[in-house]
Amino acid sequence: MTMSERTAFDSAAAESILRRACDLAGLDPDGVELLRLGDHAVFRIHGGRIVSRVGRHADRLPSVRREVAVAHWLTTQGYPSARLVRATEQPLVVEGHPVTFWEALADGEKYASTREMGELLRQLHGLEPPQFSLPDLRPFDKVDQRLRRAEIRAENRAYLSRLAGELAAAYGRLEFVLPSGHLHGDFNVGNVLRDAEGHPKVIDLDGFAAGPREWDLIQTAMYYDSFGWHTEAEYVDFVAGYGFDVRQWSGYTVLRSVRELLMVAWLAQNAGMDPGAAEEVEKRVETLRSGGSRRDWAPF
Repeated sequence: MTMSERTAFDSAAAESILRRACDLAGLDPDGVELLRLGDHAVFRIHGGRIVSRVGRHADRLPSVRREVAVAHWLTTQGYPSARLVRATEQPLVVEGHPVTFWEALADGEKYASTREMGELLRQLHGLEPPQFSLPDLRPFDKVDQRLRRAEIRAENRAYLSRLAGELAAAYGRLEFVLPSGHLHGDFNVGNVLRDAEGHPKVIDLDGFAAGPREWDLIQTAMYYDSFGWHTEAEYVDFVAGYGFDVRQWSGYTVLRSVRELLMVAWLAQNAGMDPGAAEEVEKRVETLRSGGSRRDWAPF
């Protein structure tokens, strides 16, 4: 039985797992700082020089093992991405929870420019595929599980489940125009950070999959036109860097709606532990129901 099956996977539970993993790895957990809590609890440790990721559930282990393989592959390709700490074999598993340790990039979070993001994504998509197999992209695989576990109102759970079914059917009818291939899976500005020398690097490698390249373009587009988190000029720079504007594709609105649903389902995991997350989920669900503006969705 994992810790998250006995108790809520909150910051305290995740830190307890982290400290045990540090003991096993011979690493110093000095100055533990929680950065975010989602599918993983992400911490800074070792005086800020290491970032550790603690998986929420034991079922994260296969994707974390794939993440480690992806990290090694990108290193051999010379691609600018997160690097594993070499001090120990990874991942470590503590009570079923996978734990990994990564070289920290810089103090705080300094984001790449959108032009750099587009160029890095184009470079990533242009790499020769890895020798190991990647799973096919299945956007809806985690939705039901997350909604079942989420502490949200029953009517909201039922609505989101119905919406997931409708969007899954619409997704299945999409005609993609870009070639399929390996994907980052969660490519957005929060996952392209600068290192201590100011060079942009891609992080959060556990979502790698094989599928339509439009998937890796959608978040930057909707961060611009749905949420206003990017300016028009920033989005234009992203398009110039990558060489394709996904907003001009006929399936854009469907893929955008799929991503919005996933954002709500992801956040719903924390609704029972975080009043702010619970309030945000309520707001987002009402927006989806009404078709209203997403401009007041708060980043999490």
